[in-house]
Amino acid sequence: MSTTMRRLGIITLTNSAAVVTPSLLSSTAAFPGTLTLPSPLRNHRLSNSIRFHKSKSLSFSCFSSSSSSAAYLPSLEEYPSTKGSVEARDDNQKVVLKGMTYATLQEWVQSHGFRPGQALMLWKRLYKDNIWANNVDELEGLNKDLKRMISEHAEFGALSLKDIRSASDGTRKILFTLDDGLVIETVVIPCDRGRTTVCVSSQVGCAMNCQFCYTGRMGLKRNLTTAEIVEQAVYARRLLSHEVGSITNVVFMGMGEPFHNIDNVIKAANIMVDENGLHFSPRKVTVSTSGLVPQLKRFLRESNCALAVSLNATTDEVRNWIMPINRKYKLSLLLETLREGLSSRHKYKVLFEYVMLAGVNDSMDDARRLVELVQGIPCKINLIQFNPHSGSQFIQTEEDKMIKFRNVLAQGGCTVLMRFSRGNDQMAACGQLGMIGAVQAPVMRVPEQFRTALKASV
Repeated sequence: MSTTMRRLGIITLTNSAAVVTPSLLSSTAAFPGTLTLPSPLRNHRLSNSIRFHKSKSLSFSCFSSSSSSAAYLPSLEEYPSTKGSVEARDDNQKVVLKGMTYATLQEWVQSHGFRPGQALMLWKRLYKDNIWANNVDELEGLNKDLKRMISEHAEFGALSLKDIRSASDGTRKILFTLDDGLVIETVVIPCDRGRTTVCVSSQVGCAMNCQFCYTGRMGLKRNLTTAEIVEQAVYARRLLSHEVGSITNVVFMGMGEPFHNIDNVIKAANIMVDENGLHFSPRKVTVSTSGLVPQLKRFLRESNCALAVSLNATTDEVRNWIMPINRKYKLSLLLETLREGLSSRHKYKVLFEYVMLAGVNDSMDDARRLVELVQGIPCKINLIQFNPHSGSQFIQTEEDKMIKFRNVLAQGGCTVLMRFSRGNDQMAACGQLGMIGAVQAPVMRVPEQFRTALKASV
């Protein structure tokens, strides 16, 4: 292998001679194997203002666990935007209704010779009044000619229900099969205080390779379309509202890094909060990120939904290890971006998520550093119990130590929440979603001072 190839990560289209080289953060890495990933959003063609997606197979070389500082960070350009387009199926060129905003749906209905008011009636039957229509027969009250046109030119669903698994605490994990055979997971979490949350996925797998997250072991298969994201919330209401009551909250904390799929995530969130549609409160739709700074700035400009930032460390050394994205966007840059971006927003607080890892990030020194780090940022801090999974090298922080950690934060003036495991007996808890294959994302080298702590988990 040439020096150039050793220095760069190679992405090769298996059906083409073209080679793409994404940005990487290290010049010293070994390449132990090749991981093949389908990427249906890579190539696209336009016809009559409708964008179609073709599936291509991508392979990329991963860094070995022996590399001291290497981490694969994907190029965002690998997943072109679908902003402003109408999602459609390749096979029959039908549009997918739940991939359209109301404005786009109205234009589409009018283009077929129907009045704007009929678009509103269709929109409400897709999302409102406990109808959640999934086929033409459920479009009660619509003009028969409109129903015929919809039947000929549109698809209702982007997902196929595969399974629903119930945990002992009432949490439900829903498995959906996509058109290309891939599987995603959505979680519905009931709360005895009258709040029920649906946790939606934004990608199949994830490219961020956070070391404590099971989804990160998968690597990234592909982005989800707007319709595939929105329909998770629609299905959750349709399937489970009669069992768990009204679903009031949405969190983009399932499989994937939402800001790595920013166009479709913002579009899906806008559909979810539409007052004539699903009508979730923007304050109750929370989008989480590991810290992609350019997309974070865009989100704060364009969306009024809530924001969560997965922090999980108080030093760059630790965060570089457990969250490789930190090697590109350091803690100081991430926090200063939030400090500046939130300075002009009234009564808006970011939620910092902090997964507690025993012997890694849970010392009282960490707690005191965390107080200092968030100074000047309107925020709440959510301490999350680590959820073990197959192959995990981390262990949970004891509950009494989590409480002591919380008390230090509270004494420092922080607003602190604590989240304990929900649904972990069905692998439905935070950081447990997905299904890894034979080829997995690389395990990063553990810094010397933390090796003793991790040996306790073996």
